[in-house]
Amino acid sequence: MNRALGVAKMQLINKWTFLGIPAVILVSTFALTMAIWAMLPDSAAEGVKYSGAGQAIMWYFFGLGIQSLTLSFPFSQGLSISRRNFFLGTVGLFTVVAAVVAGLYVVLGVIETATQGWGLDGRMFALQWVADQPWFIQMFFYFILMMFLFLLGFWSATLYKRWQATGLLVTGIVLAVVIVAMIALITVLDGWTGVGSWILTLTPATTGLIALALSAALGLGAFLTLRRATP
Repeated sequence: MNRALGVAKMQLINKWTFLGIPAVILVSTFALTMAIWAMLPDSAAEGVKYSGAGQAIMWYFFGLGIQSLTLSFPFSQGLSISRRNFFLGTVGLFTVVAAVVAGLYVVLGVIETATQGWGLDGRMFALQWVADQPWFIQMFFYFILMMFLFLLGFWSATLYKRWQATGLLVTGIVLAVVIVAMIALITVLDGWTGVGSWILTLTPATTGLIALALSAALGLGAFLTLRRATP
């Protein structure tokens, strides 16, 4: 456990990459969105204004997953840190970071609703599909989405470390074949109506549970791949 905590502290040496840039992304997207909303003429600003810019920091978690391995893994091996402790320390750290950011999203959504969209009738954080849910469902949804993106990036980086570009290429081809096969199967079975109906029934909670299962699979895949990865 002490070794894993040491890995978390080691990751935080790159404060700008792992903490500074996400903060800049959040503040800059918020400021730019406010400026755009304020510039809209009254004739074009009737009704609620929506923005997807609030998602930017979430997508950065994919990059965090890649960088947390590529920037720190070789250094950790030079310190004789086991791959298990590197995995636990790194994933544990970003689990905490994702939880904090998820909580921030919930708080900003509450403020956004209370201030009638920051006084501009805008929606950047309190998007209706998620904001209508209890706060803990909102937090779970944001948290697990960021962890899914982080682990996807982390697993991709471990694949590259283990098998280089060839591994990424083969994995991409296999995933493409599986997706095409699923599309073909649904088409042959004339199941698109059922798929569409199922998608419409999804809620933030059920979507989060699906993402949780996928995240667990990615985490297991990343750990098994990392065991044989070379710095």
